[in-house]
Amino acid sequence: MTPTPRHFAVIGSGPMGLMAALDLLRAGHAVDVFERDDRIGGMSASFDFDGLQIERYYHFVCRTDDPLFALLADLKLSDRLKWTDTKMGYFIDGTLYKWGTPFALLSFPKMGLVSKVRYALHVLYTKGITDWSALDKRNAVQWIQGWIGKKAWDVLWERTFRLKFFEYTDNLSASWIGTRIKRIALSRRNLFNESLGYVEGGSATVLEGMTAEIRRLGGQIHVSAGVREVVSEGGRVTGVRIGDELRPCDAVLSTAPIQYVPGFVPGLPADFADSIRKLQNIPVACVILKLRHAVSENFWMNISDAGIEIPGVIEYSNLNPGTREGEHVLYAPFYMPKTHPKWSLPNDALIDEVIGYLPKLNPAFRSDWVLARHCHRYEFAQAICPPGFQAMLPPMRTPLDGFFMADTAYYYPEDRSISESLAVGSKLAAEALAG
Repeated sequence: MTPTPRHFAVIGSGPMGLMAALDLLRAGHAVDVFERDDRIGGMSASFDFDGLQIERYYHFVCRTDDPLFALLADLKLSDRLKWTDTKMGYFIDGTLYKWGTPFALLSFPKMGLVSKVRYALHVLYTKGITDWSALDKRNAVQWIQGWIGKKAWDVLWERTFRLKFFEYTDNLSASWIGTRIKRIALSRRNLFNESLGYVEGGSATVLEGMTAEIRRLGGQIHVSAGVREVVSEGGRVTGVRIGDELRPCDAVLSTAPIQYVPGFVPGLPADFADSIRKLQNIPVACVILKLRHAVSENFWMNISDAGIEIPGVIEYSNLNPGTREGEHVLYAPFYMPKTHPKWSLPNDALIDEVIGYLPKLNPAFRSDWVLARHCHRYEFAQAICPPGFQAMLPPMRTPLDGFFMADTAYYYPEDRSISESLAVGSKLAAEALAG
């Protein structure tokens, strides 16, 4: 028996919201997607960077990103996925070393042989983990140190953790960190070659394909249309308020950062809203530079140097060579809680700080290499996942009948990626369809 068609409102037009909308439409229902920004995409959205359309925040594809591969095939976009043998570097104490291969590890002078063996064994072990439930309850720092030792931790991890997580460093879930190690470790063509992917045209290719399919199926996408309130009566969702206009619907799926949810869903029980407020998140200020020359040969350069206060730089053009001749794109993210003094600095100060680091990373760098500069900020960029985080996550199906929610925290324990966003979007839609 065919179910009675319902009318769903989806809040947020990132890959998660668009995937949820697609699944609902394919199940025979009506869908309106509401986006407060002036464009679709969320953290995957692109912008005009001095004549170059590029993502606000960098993205890459790993060999394990099956939900993305399935979507690309469904949208007949598989031919737009390309792979590059990428390189990784490690800048420490004023010197840039090769990283990411057995030879690089063996020749790395900052650790002894025993530490190198322990490090390699830890990566091999983590690659094989399929059940993360035990590590969900373990402390990440203690887990890593137990494998590689305190000295290797101080060399490889300590400063990265401090710069990225600050006061949260000593209270993170081992499973949350372990999945990041596994994802990169499995994205190799062989033992000596890391292989990462990109989509020609960037995330916009995926987003535009999803948008076209949503519209073909009769769905509607509304930009510059932020949801001010999810309206309910008698414990049941009745619609959404856009500005002063009430849009009736049967159910709402929110993919906005859940920290916003208690504010625009007044019908939630107080104890449930409090469980949402307990979840912590930190922002990012992401500096983007367009340079005349690459700073290095690496896609990803980890940094552990007392004079540099960012955990790394991402030279996106060393993954995706699709920029114009003489244009090289570099991202440098500042992850920091709002309590950090740098969060209050203007964007230009953060950009200048990054440019000031580049001569250290490459002594040949000159200021005239900089062709364009920009900085994007996102308030809820990185969920903070302490031990036991799985039990802390509120269910997608809330006590308010007809209201469902998810955001990047629901990737847990997996890392943030477009692929995980698609997977969570489908899970959210399945919850709504079952309710």
